Amino acid sequence: MHTILGAGGPVANALTKELLDHNKTIRLVSRRPVDIKGNNLSWKKADLLNYTEVQEAAKGSTVIYLCAGLVYDAKIWREQWPVIIRNVINVAKENNARLIFFDNVYMYGLVNGPMTEETPYRPSSEKGKVRAAIANTIMEEVKAGTLNATIARAPDFYGTSSKNSFFDMMVLDKYAQKQNAQWMGDPNKLHNFIYIPDAGCAMYLLGQSPESDNQIWHLPTAPVMTGHQFIELAARIYGVKPKFMRIRKVMLWLIGLFNKVISGAVEMFYQSSNDYIFNSDKFEKAFNFKPTSYEEGIKEVARTIYKPR
Repeated sequence: MHTILGAGGPVANALTKELLDHNKTIRLVSRRPVDIKGNNLSWKKADLLNYTEVQEAAKGSTVIYLCAGLVYDAKIWREQWPVIIRNVINVAKENNARLIFFDNVYMYGLVNGPMTEETPYRPSSEKGKVRAAIANTIMEEVKAGTLNATIARAPDFYGTSSKNSFFDMMVLDKYAQKQNAQWMGDPNKLHNFIYIPDAGCAMYLLGQSPESDNQIWHLPTAPVMTGHQFIELAARIYGVKPKFMRIRKVMLWLIGLFNKVISGAVEMFYQSSNDYIFNSDKFEKAFNFKPTSYEEGIKEVARTIYKPR
């Protein structure tokens, strides 16, 4: 059985689709019901902070995917992530299940050059420190031979109706409404985004490949472009002029005085004001996987999620 802890988010939903398409038995676990139906699919309510509930929800699992997201607040992350990760590790051990943890790149901090699986952890944010500690906790169990686990890392994403993607919400949705876009940080800097369906497919492939266990994998992501290039590409696909407003750190800080979620993004601003280069060569070669191009991905988003209106 494939169990998804933290079901309902963009990556979890993309993974669920892949598992359904391949006729796998799936259990979705979250605090609120997930509106996905399918054969051999069930939903179980559980709070990942409650060990007994996690234990009951994951009973019988062969593969456990941890795709949870927490409120974007460093204090909450410091308090809750250590509890969640310990609960999930212990439940994976009890079931002799493989654990696949969907992770981000915060633990790397500001990197001069490409981020790879070998990049050392030098977090430059409180959230990054939490992420580094989580990753170390998992890999210490792996090194001790007590857990089969994979860390699957991804950069910023796009291709979802979730409010968590700045490219979707501040560029694609704006152009769909014939409004001016917004760009976070310096549009002259390089950045890349993973297409959510690619992330779901990659998580599925890792789940089907025990030989990929006990490693860190960067999920397949198209090569970097500058912010200006993203803006121009999106504008061309939507048939609008590439007009946009640059969001600077001071603006984000001011908005954050009234919005705690926005406030939580201020310490991560270095990702938008410097080159952000995510390398996924290892995964692409191992799985013979070609990431969706931005041209293809944005066209599909314009056709399905953020239609011109």
